Amino acid sequence: MDPTAEVGAHPGGDAVEPWLTLAQGYERARAREDSLDRLVEWPAQREILGDVTGLSVLDVGCGNGAKLAELVAAGATACVGLDISGNFPPAPPTGMELVRGDLSELERVPELAGRTFDRIMFLQSIGYASDPVRTLRSARATLADDGFLLVTRTHPIRYAVERSEQNGTTLGEEYFSTGRFTYRHRGWNDQVALTKRAYTVSDLLNIFSTAGLWIEHASEPQLPEDARRRYPHKQAWMDRHLGILIFKLRPLPGR
Repeated sequence: MDPTAEVGAHPGGDAVEPWLTLAQGYERARAREDSLDRLVEWPAQREILGDVTGLSVLDVGCGNGAKLAELVAAGATACVGLDISGNFPPAPPTGMELVRGDLSELERVPELAGRTFDRIMFLQSIGYASDPVRTLRSARATLADDGFLLVTRTHPIRYAVERSEQNGTTLGEEYFSTGRFTYRHRGWNDQVALTKRAYTVSDLLNIFSTAGLWIEHASEPQLPEDARRRYPHKQAWMDRHLGILIFKLRPLPGR
């Protein structure tokens, strides 16, 4: 299989198959000291999750389950991580189950049948769903009373900036583009091309509302001051690409 080809693309989501090749490269990259996931994303996500003692967590698109393992160490119980790559450690911590499965068909994953979760995380993974509304509705159906979903996505301005520079177009043209685009992530594995569907902030908001969810809190986390001084190259990247969007979502009453 040619890893640069657009293969495994869901009709409404990003290409899936290249992720199977990139999964290990991503995990190596996020383990680096200057990883923006370590410096910005995970601390912000962790703050929104709050105290997880005694809570059950479902991590949809969990990678190797490292973040879920941290939550188990912090007191979370009966946790499940699901990922299509199956790039799992041989012995996950007690209280944590890792399942290979497709997030586009959550309702068909037998390990999730009849279970509910206090926290459900889609950390950069909802873009791979063939129908994100269907996936979010399936997740909402497994949400415990007073539970919430934590959903993050790369800020769409990032991709618009890169495409405008690459194509010699304007930021607005690329931000409102509806076509797919392909790029290589130099920090993970520049031999593999990722194919993605363009989206806007309003696209995300409409997906949430159609899925019967409302936004309790939204965040666009930035580097803390000490990290800006230690890693100026990362601050330069954030100044250009903005970072990520984080949403805390709850079910709409009566939906």
